[in-house]
Amino acid sequence: MEHPVLFLSLLLEKLGLPVAHSAEEAHTFVQKLLLPHVTYTWVVAILLLVLAKLAVSRLELVPSGGQNFFEMVITGIEDFMVGITGEEGRFAFPLIATLGFFILVSNYMGMIPGFFAPTANINTTAACAIIVVVYTHVIGIKFHGAHYIKHFMGPIWWLTPLIFPIELIGHAARVLSLSIRLFGNVFGEELVLAILFFLAGLYLAPLPIMFLGLFTGFVQAFIFCLLSSMYFAGAIEEAH
Repeated sequence: MEHPVLFLSLLLEKLGLPVAHSAEEAHTFVQKLLLPHVTYTWVVAILLLVLAKLAVSRLELVPSGGQNFFEMVITGIEDFMVGITGEEGRFAFPLIATLGFFILVSNYMGMIPGFFAPTANINTTAACAIIVVVYTHVIGIKFHGAHYIKHFMGPIWWLTPLIFPIELIGHAARVLSLSIRLFGNVFGEELVLAILFFLAGLYLAPLPIMFLGLFTGFVQAFIFCLLSSMYFAGAIEEAH
């Protein structure tokens, strides 16, 4: 989706950098680095780092105010993930929490006029999905060693030629499921908002979609983390 006005792209153009507004216009490596979904991914990352720094800058033994809120959020996410994966999966909490916050902030960023949601681009969501699926197999090997590979072969050795391709397709489908679901919902929401802003401007017409976007943005981040935790739990358990 091409955006008519993106503040960061305009700023980079004013600085004399070769900005491309779509993948079709990006012919050089620098232009690809300055595509909106890349530059706004850095904005989200910097924003999260700043918030994290502020959250831990003044830690108190008895939490209050912002510290109390952040501890409640972090504890809630951790308890939710451990409830799915068990205590053995607690080590994967930093990855789940990071992906959850990144996706949530990215989803919400697209609701601000002049900003772009990185998750409205399939490259961003595919990158997140690949991280989850690859880490799933890292977990499986970590807990079961080389024996983890056997669950790709099926219960009987002579079924391996049939089971192995099916397993590969199934795990590849996880990447498609995670990435396309997130991309499609965020992209569709951005498209509707762009049409309403074009037709009605900054008036009341886009407001219902924006309120709905606050809900769906959270739901999509929640679903991504839920499915990721389930994949991790499946890798931790012995496959049957």
